[in-house]
Amino acid sequence: MKVLGSQELLSVAVNPVTNTVTLGDDEASLADLQIDNPVTGTIYGTLLNYKGELESLGDAVYDKPYSSPPNAPVLYIKPANTFNRNGGLIPMPEGIPALEIGAALGLVIGKKAVALDEKNALTYVAGYTIVNDISVPHDSVYRPAVQHKARDGFCSIGPWIIERDEVQNPDDLALRVFINEKLQQENSTVNLIRPISRLLADVTEFMTLNPGDVLLVGVPEQAPLVQIGDKIRIEIEGIGNLENIIVDEKEAKWRGLL
Repeated sequence: MKVLGSQELLSVAVNPVTNTVTLGDDEASLADLQIDNPVTGTIYGTLLNYKGELESLGDAVYDKPYSSPPNAPVLYIKPANTFNRNGGLIPMPEGIPALEIGAALGLVIGKKAVALDEKNALTYVAGYTIVNDISVPHDSVYRPAVQHKARDGFCSIGPWIIERDEVQNPDDLALRVFINEKLQQENSTVNLIRPISRLLADVTEFMTLNPGDVLLVGVPEQAPLVQIGDKIRIEIEGIGNLENIIVDEKEAKWRGLL
């Protein structure tokens, strides 16, 4: 994990069930710590990689211009201005009535990955983190959604990176989203169209992933909507919890909170 204000990652023992951190003889609750997002590279999102997400489009996937479901990963970038952290405030832009929660497992790349073989692709993953890939709700998946997905603070990451060997099967992790402590979404990485090794192989067939980069495996269908004041908690089995609050962007800036 990375302490807020520090440039270095700190190796600590964490308990993703109790959300506690142990360093030496000291133990602390995550709620009592000020930590930054642990990412150092580029974040790439993956569209339409959950079976239910693709099925929800129905026959629309056969419309022009593509006339068929994607035959390769559909990627987008969450630029650095979107980076946020556990406990950080997510700004609701003026005139936008709701935001869409994008609960995603993030694969943190450990070494340069080029044209990977599916059989050993996982060995290029250093660890796993949780990402809340926020979007302004929109319908089209055929045009770059920069104004919907790349706004300031729209990508919360953390709270830490769990080392690869600590997760027995990343292709079978339960994922839950709570809004104001009420369960609003439940899914699992077992429902990915491209399991993690295949996704890594397919992506690195046409582009290099570098150490520190994060590849999101996808966002499940029926993403919850949130409004100003809502508290979000994303839980991923074996990884931990990521929490944020939605605030009015204009008011938060005026108060010096953003």
